[in-house]
Amino acid sequence: MIRKLFNYLLIEMRRLRFLLKHSVHIGKQVRISGSAKLEVINGGSISIGDKTEILHGALLMTYGGKITIGQKCSINPYTIIYGHGNTHIGNNVLIAGQCMIVPSGHVFSDIQKTINAQGVTCQGIVIEDDVLISHGCSILDGVTIGRGSVIGAGSVVTKSIPPFSVCVGVPAKIISKRDA
Repeated sequence: MIRKLFNYLLIEMRRLRFLLKHSVHIGKQVRISGSAKLEVINGGSISIGDKTEILHGALLMTYGGKITIGQKCSINPYTIIYGHGNTHIGNNVLIAGQCMIVPSGHVFSDIQKTINAQGVTCQGIVIEDDVLISHGCSILDGVTIGRGSVIGAGSVVTKSIPPFSVCVGVPAKIISKRDA
């Protein structure tokens, strides 16, 4: 039993060293929960800025793209961030628990083909500095969320949001501006 545990830990340490050397950059004073997962799948990379925290059960999975997270960000429990078409998260961004950030989408326009055979779009997602994304939001492919914006709980963001907007709903709509 002890030997199995030792071998498992040895393999995990080698895997972590490989990731850190080749495709994961972690800044200074970054806190990553032991139950969070950073996975480089089919290439890509992950970069996490200084003083950022990745909390319990969060998943960052590249799927061939880049995930870039700025400084002083908080990625809360059970949030999933994919990298397909690249995901860029600015500085001082707060992402509450159970959010999904998905920079890809399935093509389904040809009814003669299965959806799985039609490919995907990968436009990417940009979340600018000083954004708050509340609990349970979904941010979909091709979206830019402007600086200083607030996205209300449970919202599904399907279109780009201008800076300093407060948005809620499915799909998310602007209900006010923070600078007005």
